[in-house]
Amino acid sequence: MVEKPRRAPTGAAVLQPRITAAVAEAVMDELAEHGYVRLSMEAIAKRAGVGKSALYRRWPSKQDMVIAVLSEFSVELADVEDTGTLRTDLMATLQATHAWFTHPRMSTILPDLTAEAGRNPVLAEAVRATIGAPRRALGTRMLHRAIERGELPGDTDIELALDLLAAPMFWRLNVRHAAAEPGYLDRLADHLLRALAAR
Repeated sequence: MVEKPRRAPTGAAVLQPRITAAVAEAVMDELAEHGYVRLSMEAIAKRAGVGKSALYRRWPSKQDMVIAVLSEFSVELADVEDTGTLRTDLMATLQATHAWFTHPRMSTILPDLTAEAGRNPVLAEAVRATIGAPRRALGTRMLHRAIERGELPGDTDIELALDLLAAPMFWRLNVRHAAAEPGYLDRLADHLLRALAAR
């Protein structure tokens, strides 16, 4: 006997992609304008043009909502293609990182979220697990490809190398508030290759 497809029970939540996308945009806008601490579910719902129930059907709390939205944007941006060489992989990664740091909304959101995570251990762990760890996993994959191609030593300190990839640009853009002028990413790539003892 062939079973008929099961229908969702009457009244079950149907998570429409259009509404989810509108909410995600509202989260980004509210975070950029008001910061994490002052963010409210009411403000998100109003900006997205939905009821609060639409938010709670998707996420149980403000933190879950923010982390879900930011992780989808941040991790997707870090997923660069295998270009075939370490230097071109590195340039693609630096360009993607620069785009993340300088995105009109993320350039405001990221420093605020970093500061708040320093005061909120639960938020810090959520950011690490859902944004930091997946982004670092993509970087790890890139570095392992370079080791397999013989471009990096087999004993390369992967964790230290990952810190080196993002730290100079974060310091320049978010601490010094200096611009990445034309040619900066190329020069940074060359310095990183020397620091990593690339062959």
